[in-house]
Amino acid sequence: MLKFFRSTANQRLVGRLLRESFREHAPTYGVAILAMLVVAGTTAASAWIMRDITNEFTGTKDIEAIYAIAGIVAVIFIVKGLATFVQTLFLSRAGNSIIADRQRKIYDRMLAHGIEFYHSYSSADLIMRMTQSAQAARGVVDTLVTSFIRDLFSVVGLVAVMAFQQPMLSLVAFIVGPIAILVVNKLMKRTRSIMEKELKSVSMIMRVMQETVFGARIVKSFNLEGAMRNRMYSAVEDVQKRANSIAALEAITNPIMETLAGLAIAAVILISGYLVVQGGHSPGSVMAFITALLLCYEPAKRLARARVSLEAGMVGVRLMYEIADRPLTIEETPDAKPLEEGLGEIRFEDVSFSYREQETVLKDLDIVFPPGKMTALVGASGGGKSTVLNLIMRLYDPDSGRILFDGQDIRHTTLHSLRDRIAYVSQDTFLFDATVMHNIRMGREGASDEEVIAAAKAANAHAFIKALPEGYETRVGENGVLLSGGQKQRISIARAILRDAQILLLDEATSALDAESEALFRDALENLQVGRTTVAIAHRLSTVHRADKIIVMDAGRAVEQGTHAELLAKQGGIYKKLHEYQLLPD
Repeated sequence: MLKFFRSTANQRLVGRLLRESFREHAPTYGVAILAMLVVAGTTAASAWIMRDITNEFTGTKDIEAIYAIAGIVAVIFIVKGLATFVQTLFLSRAGNSIIADRQRKIYDRMLAHGIEFYHSYSSADLIMRMTQSAQAARGVVDTLVTSFIRDLFSVVGLVAVMAFQQPMLSLVAFIVGPIAILVVNKLMKRTRSIMEKELKSVSMIMRVMQETVFGARIVKSFNLEGAMRNRMYSAVEDVQKRANSIAALEAITNPIMETLAGLAIAAVILISGYLVVQGGHSPGSVMAFITALLLCYEPAKRLARARVSLEAGMVGVRLMYEIADRPLTIEETPDAKPLEEGLGEIRFEDVSFSYREQETVLKDLDIVFPPGKMTALVGASGGGKSTVLNLIMRLYDPDSGRILFDGQDIRHTTLHSLRDRIAYVSQDTFLFDATVMHNIRMGREGASDEEVIAAAKAANAHAFIKALPEGYETRVGENGVLLSGGQKQRISIARAILRDAQILLLDEATSALDAESEALFRDALENLQVGRTTVAIAHRLSTVHRADKIIVMDAGRAVEQGTHAELLAKQGGIYKKLHEYQLLPD
């Protein structure tokens, strides 16, 4: 145990965990600790009373004294039982609160991060940290509290009884105890590395499961069952090996402790018998010593093994704090203010951006999205179109330059007020595992059923929704797996329509629609656009040729700007070439 705390890193993490845990749950832990002290005291008292029990039965045989001793024993064990109940109950409540608080804080921290954070960790890794790390934090605190309060004080009290009743016999226990602890610590040196590898393997199991579920169509169509099975079997086998290694270490601990304890007890009995028979010692004091020695075995064993639990738990605690301490990529400035009302103009001033070093996506971009108008972004893939939308929503911050909403730098506005002005429809439609009604209502919480239905009609989704088994109350499955691509996209469009936001961002919003649905959506979009600033990305020029302004993006720059007719009139222009390639009429 002491070796565990010699590590500065361990001291720092444990200190931080205890400060946070005890500050928030001090009353609950206070009751549990008080109950533990009572348990420790009654444990020592139960050993001490054995002297009087033995002496009365073998000596005076005073029935009144026996009645008194019996009453004292009853009180000791009743108090101990009640204290044990209170200890267990309040320690569990505090532990469950720690898990809930840690999970809430981890989740809040994850929500506060920008999109870059989610590209740094797999979803399986984050799920593992969210669940097992919180459990690990609870386990570390429980181990520290029970070890340093209940077990330590129990051992101290019992050792005091042993030393007071039989000082010479106590030397035997004091020699054997440190030997046992040394042996256990030697066996457990590898625990931390084994636990770290096991958590990685558990994360791999989660990852393969998610890929199997979300990529089921690809797995089936490419006959990847064998490859996925091999990956899963490998991860499961790794977890099995780590678990067996830990089990082996824990299994060998008990026999060693039992053997050493048995030898110590045998030696004590031999010496005790000699002292009573030949040395004239009181049978009561010897019995009290033996009882204290036997009662001391379990808490001493738990103390010796506490380091194992701590080493294992600290792996999860480190993973938890790695998320908590990761710097936020998107933060509100201290002087951030709500976005003021305006017409809805968006302006990029000399904006440059790169996702990774030496891979510039936008270069000195100067563009304006006029208020209340539709601006289309077109161009080859990789030109920076989606990045423009990401920067407007402030999912990332530019490396240089400014982005202004009605003249206000969005770095100095609150994120909530900014995103509250925006409705977004992505080509990679995401739906929650809930009803159709719930998914559309996520556009504006609190919207009435009538408003949801009106939005669905505007997005040309009402007809197919009514045809579903339970209509608007039909569950769509995980990420809308029970719907077609076009149906999912129309629901996401309805969600954006319901939001009724000043800024409308469309990232290939009609990519999964057939020609008829796309035509109906364009009609709905014309009504929706009135008074709104719309920025639309489209590869099919049929969806953008009516835009008030078209910006052609190429290699991170706006190389052409104008209306459909103006850009077609530009000889050798990129837009004209795209138009001719898609064979659109003028």
